[in-house]
Amino acid sequence: MTAQEWYERGNEARRKQLWHEAINCYRQAIELDADSPAVTAKAMLEDIMAYYNKDMYNP
Repeated sequence: MTAQEWYERGNEARRKQLWHEAINCYRQAIELDADSPAVTAKAMLEDIMAYYNKDMYNP
């Protein structure tokens, strides 16, 4: 798959509220293309998760 396909797959997972799957897809996109829009999407999703799920990141 291409970086764009991983990015789009991550967006679909995010819309379905499958947060971890979305982050993993964004990571795959970033590995293939460091300038992918997945960089921003992943950062935003991690910020949201850190805000709403503090215990998940800070056990």
